[in-house]
Amino acid sequence: MRDVDYCGNPADVEVFEGAGEALRQLKKRGYKIVVITNQSGIGRGYYDERSYRAVAAEVDRQLGPGVIDATYFCPHAPNQPCDCRKPAPGMVRQAAQDHQIDLGRSYFMGDKDSDIECGRRAGTKTILVETGYGQSADHQAADAVVPDIPAAVHFILQSRDSNAFRDANR
Repeated sequence: MRDVDYCGNPADVEVFEGAGEALRQLKKRGYKIVVITNQSGIGRGYYDERSYRAVAAEVDRQLGPGVIDATYFCPHAPNQPCDCRKPAPGMVRQAAQDHQIDLGRSYFMGDKDSDIECGRRAGTKTILVETGYGQSADHQAADAVVPDIPAAVHFILQSRDSNAFRDANR
């Protein structure tokens, strides 16, 4: 979705065009779609967990039914020590355990340096998406850099069908 600082209002949710259809393509090929998100607005007192869950429900609604298999969120503010706040891989490891996910065969997609670092720490392949903060993120840190979610899905599906991942340009 388009980034909204401390989004606690479902009315502020705007899922990127083409994201739902692209993610459905992954689902049809047997991939699980798991959202891993920092929600420090909860820890900072800007909104509560109920408001966050309403935002997550609106994301689900805009993507379409059955696209997201699970969502994991860290409610802690940056100054609160935890093992779940990205770039720590705690949420990714929990999702892998809960959903029998092979992290070595998985992709972590995001638009921030913390997303790429989280994916690396968890042992996944990483894809930097140039939407949101992606334009200013470290393009050299990710295994692949793409303009948007549909391009990321195309890359993943190509990689699955060939050795395109190994040959990807950074």
